[in-house]
Amino acid sequence: MKYNPNEIEAKWQKYWLENETFKAENNSTKPKYYVLDMFPYPSGAGLHVGHPLGYIASDVYSRYKRHQGFNVLHPMGYDSFGLPAEQYAIQTGQRPEDTTSVNIDGGTDKEGNKIAGYRKQLDKIGFSFDWSREVRTSNPDYYKHTQWIFIQLFNSWYNKNSDKAEDISTLVSIFSTGGNANVNAVCDENIEVFSANDWNAFAKETQEKILLQYRLTYLAETEVNWCPGLGTVLANDEIVNGVSERGGFTVVRKKMTQWSMRISAYAERLLQGLNDIDWSESIKESQRNWIGKSVGATVEFNVQNSEAKIAVFTTRPDTIFGVTFMTLAPEHELVSQITTAEQKAEVNAYIEKTSKRSERERMADVKTISGVFTGAYAEHPFTKEPIPVWIGDYVLAGYGTGAVMAVPCGDERDYAFANFFKGQQGMSEIKNIFDKDISEAAFGAKEGFQLVDSDFLNGLDYKKGTQKVITELEKLNQGKGKTNYRLRDAVFSRQRYWGEPFPVYYVNGLPQMIDTQYLPIILPEVEKYLPTEDGLPPLGNATIWAWDTENNEVINTDLVDNNTVFPLELNTMPGWAGSSWYWMRYMDAHNESEFASKDALAYWESVDLYIGGSEHATGHLLYSRFWNKFLKDKGFAPTEEPFKKLINQGMILGESAFVYIVLLRSKTTLSNSFLSDNDSDSDDLENLLKASTAPKSLIISEEIYNDIKIDNRNDLVDEWIKNNTSGLNNIQIHYSGEGVIKTSVDISLLIGNSNIIDKEKLRNWMPQYRGIPFLEEDEDYIVKREVEKMSKSKYNVVTPDDICNEYGADTLRLYEMFLGPLEQAKPWNTAGISGVFGFLKKLCRLYFDDNGLIVTDEQPTKDNLKSLHKTIKKVAEDIEGFSFNTSVSQFMICVNELSAQNCHSRAILEPLAIVISPYAPHIAEELWSMLGNTGSIATVPFPVFEAKYLVESEKEYPVSFNGKMRFTLVLPLDLTKEQIEEIVMKDERTIKQLEGRTPNKVIIVPGKIINLVG
Repeated sequence: MKYNPNEIEAKWQKYWLENETFKAENNSTKPKYYVLDMFPYPSGAGLHVGHPLGYIASDVYSRYKRHQGFNVLHPMGYDSFGLPAEQYAIQTGQRPEDTTSVNIDGGTDKEGNKIAGYRKQLDKIGFSFDWSREVRTSNPDYYKHTQWIFIQLFNSWYNKNSDKAEDISTLVSIFSTGGNANVNAVCDENIEVFSANDWNAFAKETQEKILLQYRLTYLAETEVNWCPGLGTVLANDEIVNGVSERGGFTVVRKKMTQWSMRISAYAERLLQGLNDIDWSESIKESQRNWIGKSVGATVEFNVQNSEAKIAVFTTRPDTIFGVTFMTLAPEHELVSQITTAEQKAEVNAYIEKTSKRSERERMADVKTISGVFTGAYAEHPFTKEPIPVWIGDYVLAGYGTGAVMAVPCGDERDYAFANFFKGQQGMSEIKNIFDKDISEAAFGAKEGFQLVDSDFLNGLDYKKGTQKVITELEKLNQGKGKTNYRLRDAVFSRQRYWGEPFPVYYVNGLPQMIDTQYLPIILPEVEKYLPTEDGLPPLGNATIWAWDTENNEVINTDLVDNNTVFPLELNTMPGWAGSSWYWMRYMDAHNESEFASKDALAYWESVDLYIGGSEHATGHLLYSRFWNKFLKDKGFAPTEEPFKKLINQGMILGESAFVYIVLLRSKTTLSNSFLSDNDSDSDDLENLLKASTAPKSLIISEEIYNDIKIDNRNDLVDEWIKNNTSGLNNIQIHYSGEGVIKTSVDISLLIGNSNIIDKEKLRNWMPQYRGIPFLEEDEDYIVKREVEKMSKSKYNVVTPDDICNEYGADTLRLYEMFLGPLEQAKPWNTAGISGVFGFLKKLCRLYFDDNGLIVTDEQPTKDNLKSLHKTIKKVAEDIEGFSFNTSVSQFMICVNELSAQNCHSRAILEPLAIVISPYAPHIAEELWSMLGNTGSIATVPFPVFEAKYLVESEKEYPVSFNGKMRFTLVLPLDLTKEQIEEIVMKDERTIKQLEGRTPNKVIIVPGKIINLVG
């Protein structure tokens, strides 16, 4: 009998599916444990070996917990809405729902490409997912509940007094009986005060507009990242170096009316909640920085010759007498009002330039200094002196008030800005208010100084100065103490097709919610997925997209009469909508009436272990915590936090392969037939190369490439050109710039696991390589290898399907865990797979040989038991500590020891199969079955470690003479020093060493050393 992984794994994967082995129960008497992987997006590219790393780790832990007697929920689904599917639909003319379905279930797309499908790829690796609970965010039976949650947010406000979200009806009740003067809510800035009588006298539309200023999801004009090339708003994490991550299109800042969510209402709770969860400090710190709590004061500066007032938030109100200038964000609404006619052209040009940079880019760029003087002056609240007002892109409209009071003597960025524009109109001399030297740099410390040249603050320190200035500002009614947060409300609209439709229609431009009993509002069919000709989002192309309020259904848009039929919202929800609550849907995935029942929510409560990438620290993880807290406020979620423990798996890196190519160019004298029609003085290189037998390029070795880099020439290349370019004179290499390039090639072109490229495969790989010669055609070409991110674009992807087909899923699972600590980045090396495969074959040889089972009922030896219980202890500790790589090492040690001991005892091998089961479940199931057991090994109790088998009764002592070890002696550990000395002195080897001498001293430490001195 031989180890045949493909046959064994197919057998047990079928068994698990048919018997629903991993189906979790909602009403089990067992203790619950909920293990979750971050929602994958099902791209057409499928899985590479880097994707399953976290899934394998979570699966090992899930299987271990089942062995421990837990009712484990380990579900899987798909975050299947999103921009990539929509862009693919635009490019290929396919429906996003069709391509998404093929990407998940497998099949052939419109282009004829065979797609393996995420589900089949995942099943092939042997994960213990409860597939009965699968969810897809793009299915109407799922997004029906996302729409329902949106409506709950719309119908809620945040009461600061109760510190939670409450139904909007309670706010209406307050307004109708007492007005809004004493309402302590998270709401828009600058809300006008009204009485109860005012409220009750307002028209319904006026009341609705006021309520929009308080709702947790609301419409407002917001600065967004607008991408004209994609026709949509982008989130910050969808932008790289100022362009869209997808397609590389230009992104500009633009004001648009958008749906937003008041995540800022939960800033303090999001901050404090980090103290109650078991997450890495790095992730917690990322969230703390993103939330950005600051304690300080708001200050109002009047603008001279204007009714305008500039509000700023500062953490250093004590430095108010050091204000030299003010800076507004280029997008600040006051800029257009206060800019003078003389400065308007320069200011407008700067605003246009700034709009092309994303907020993230502006925040990260601390080196570039740029700005423009508006021509306006503000008035200092105490001295009444004029303060020049500038705009600068280092100030963001959405952070704080979008304005800063610049104190160069106390802030490095203000200091650099003031010095850069020193001497220009509108830039005053830096004023120093510290008893410190600022000739070389700003003084930014909050201690170790006294204020000077600061009027009534002279002689005070930071703490006393802050308290004093706030008191005086309040007297002037130009400021007050305040706690501020960097966290801004989240834009919730996207100008896309492939997303959740809003359950919203509009009456006189005001949003109305569709009654929840009529959900879901299903995404309509459209002919094209691009914006309309007049710039409306893709849903503007829909012909059936209007809401009939009499029949409560979606009907033809031509029937809109704004009487009983109204237009529906044309934007869709962002990608993070469906992923902000999905863990709760898994708890009760088939409930049609609610997103999950109270009983299911009460039983599962929250996720016990969450595994995923650290790149979601300030996106998904913040949004999901926000939604969970909101649902807790409204009585739906049972816990404040959704994820108790979070582990971020590291990235598996690919090893790319590169070749070096010399581009050849000609300087020969040409006939007129080669000249371009539009330029008689230029060579038409394309025609030249078509007419010539000369090659366009040449592949050279890394060694020659390095020589060229040093002296811009290489004799071997020159000689090759001379011998191989007959028919065309004066071929020359452009060594610099694009003349010699390093380009990545597909690693599948390499021969076996070597670094030697198959030259013919390379020539047939892509059109540009056909006919391309190698400088040394008769020799092996060794590619350059570099470790970098595994990516389809870098041609360094290894698919798990290939590994599973050749070596089996158990080998893949063990190897990925063996690569290194889970949370660290690790390079992939396919050559290492064979060692793990060999280990599994060696494991099998303990159980069977060519003739079948060789397990016996013989009593295990002391060494057998020691090897087993060492492994039980180590593996249990490693899994609990998420040190999966060291468990695999222990398996190898154990199998080597048992093989050396010629152990075939059932008492050892049966528990060993259970211990290895979380890591290599297929072979464990097969061995368990071969041993005569029925049913799955998956829920068999994990073996109990017994310390007695590791207690040593003997010790092998090194016996030394004057510190040099001469021989060893095995003695019982319970001997006294005197008994040990007696045995040592009588040993023939001791007598021989001493040659009749008597040692001066005999040093004995029981259990450790024996040393005879003198």
